[in-house]
Amino acid sequence: MKIGKMTFWAVAPVIAVLSLICTEVAVTPAYSAQEPIVYPSKGQGADQMEKDKYDCYQWSRQQTGFDPMQQPVAQTSAPQQKGGVLKGAAGGALLGAAVGAIAGDAGTGAAIGATSGGIIGGARRHQSSKAQEQRSQQEQAGYEQQRSQYDRAWGACMEGRGYTVR
Repeated sequence: MKIGKMTFWAVAPVIAVLSLICTEVAVTPAYSAQEPIVYPSKGQGADQMEKDKYDCYQWSRQQTGFDPMQQPVAQTSAPQQKGGVLKGAAGGALLGAAVGAIAGDAGTGAAIGATSGGIIGGARRHQSSKAQEQRSQQEQAGYEQQRSQYDRAWGACMEGRGYTVR
């Protein structure tokens, strides 16, 4: 198939790389939380409020084992499936050529092998991407659960010191 002056096979690797980049950007978790609004209900001054915020930060961190000041780190990193479609097509072509040579038509065997190998390689690459996406979602959910527990503890501490927290 011709695409302008380039053949499909010349454009396919570029499309594969762009697809991979888009997938990585889409599954990268966005860790962010809004800062709570704190109102000094008992007339506490700015210095006292900052001291209380820090004291509650330390207490909440100790109670929950979670530190919102630490950058979240991915817990697991699966090895990326290398090659995918192109690697599968090359392997399939070699195997198909060998089988085709035995049967008397190495060219047809290579073509069939390349096609089926490319399909299998693409499917493996897709499975690897889906597994990585699942791991990222699980890590995001775990982070959000820990952050929520920390936020509840911090809010309880601040309310106990006479602040309204929203």
